[in-house]
Amino acid sequence: MSLRKESDVDEKDVAVIVRPVDDLKKLGYEQELARSRGLPHILFMTLAIMAVPYGLAAPLATSLVAGGPASMFWGLLLVSFLSLSIALSLGEIASKYPTSAGAYYWVYRLAPPRHRLVLSYITGWLIVAGDWMVSLSVTFGTAQLLVAGTTIYHPEWEATAWQTYLIFLGVLLLTSIFCIFFNRYLPMLDIVSAYWIAIGLVVMLVCLPVEAKAGRHSADFAFTHFDTSFSGWPAGWTFFIGLFPAGYTFSAIGMTTAMAEEVHNASINLPRAIVWSVPIGCLMGIAFILPINFTLPDIGTLLEVPSGQPIAVMYTMIMGSQGGGFGMWFIILGVGVFCSISINCAASRATWSFARDKALPFHTTFAKIDTRSSSASRDTSEDTIPLNAFLLCIAVQAALGLIYLGSSAAFNAFVGVEVMCLGASYAIPVIVLLAGGRTGVKDAPYSLGRWGWAVNVTTVMWVALEMVLFSMPAALPVDKSTMNYASVVFVGFAVISGVWYMLNGRFHYSGPPGGDDYDEDSLDIPKPA
Repeated sequence: MSLRKESDVDEKDVAVIVRPVDDLKKLGYEQELARSRGLPHILFMTLAIMAVPYGLAAPLATSLVAGGPASMFWGLLLVSFLSLSIALSLGEIASKYPTSAGAYYWVYRLAPPRHRLVLSYITGWLIVAGDWMVSLSVTFGTAQLLVAGTTIYHPEWEATAWQTYLIFLGVLLLTSIFCIFFNRYLPMLDIVSAYWIAIGLVVMLVCLPVEAKAGRHSADFAFTHFDTSFSGWPAGWTFFIGLFPAGYTFSAIGMTTAMAEEVHNASINLPRAIVWSVPIGCLMGIAFILPINFTLPDIGTLLEVPSGQPIAVMYTMIMGSQGGGFGMWFIILGVGVFCSISINCAASRATWSFARDKALPFHTTFAKIDTRSSSASRDTSEDTIPLNAFLLCIAVQAALGLIYLGSSAAFNAFVGVEVMCLGASYAIPVIVLLAGGRTGVKDAPYSLGRWGWAVNVTTVMWVALEMVLFSMPAALPVDKSTMNYASVVFVGFAVISGVWYMLNGRFHYSGPPGGDDYDEDSLDIPKPA
């Protein structure tokens, strides 16, 4: 029997090739979004969301403060290894429950009946808040990159907070145009993004070492140079602070679970995409970091850049010309724009799914699916989007971006918050799974087998360490402008979600499908312990 490529399969044929668990009715939901993505599409979307060159470039100043080349290279390898445990853990559970509800659905199905409602609600809010924050960090970071790029030709210009905010709104507008009016082309755009990253990395691998106008370094410098003088922390803690850029890069690997209901054969393709993205992302990171380490200009000079974003200055110094610096910077900017589109798409699906289960304020509004943009399409189902949920994501980002006008330090805390929120949302279902003796995934299509315990425990331990690391300031001494407010913001979100649950959530949120009155035997899913 020959199999057609999944991208060529019509929606009406999907039921023939997908596993029974991919029938959403068996998971308690109706199929409202079209399954328009095969394995290449969802893998490339995961890579677009990770946006490795952008993820490592945007917090470059932290890398330089926290030890420099050694932290950048070895930190990437360490975080990639630890992130692989998260990807494997999420992939295994996602293969059993391939729904856009993601982790909060998993928690509800795996936790004991007494605790699953509140645990599911907390996990859902962590997902939504984390998705909003990581989308905000990318869109605002892209705006800051635009500011940094402008200074290549106008070094005397220093953008005000208002100017940066207006540029940020422009990035949100561009993202909205693509996600709303070109939704059916987004799978193809993710493929274009993957090619952009790959070609861009090859260009950097060639151009930076060839030019190297700021000087070349030995392999000993590129792999072992470790300078703690800028951080003020002891050497060991400085190295751990340096894990932040890599941790930020891999923090959103679980976001594509929100796309499960748009993926062909999601119980197999979704976990494959999540897991494969980590080693591919690691290779991309190595290709990005090594040419920088071998040609790195003076770190002190880079850290004195007024904007705090040294990437454009660094490339200009290495290339020895404004045009060369602009070309390298433009590659990173393109990665940021592609990431903004993909990450907001995924965030809107997570928001829509949580509203579908009546957990958000005005849930009936944000759970609606819009099909108005599909009139010119031969297959109208391919243009269905959760428009109201997407607009909510954009509105939240625009509102939170105003904080930058008052305090850039408070705004920067949102970057740490997204790592903490998403990390916690990954850890909770894994903890619940371990507490139940891993019986909840005993027949998962993508099984970890005898390695499951070790992988799950590693996941929980790494997330716990992340939450400590990313709530710490990058350098000492600390004042109000350099303090990391991530822990404060994280607790603030927790309090808000708790208050909302007491005022409204407990009266409307009854959990996703799969309670005591649901026929779990139809899926051969073990009863909650």
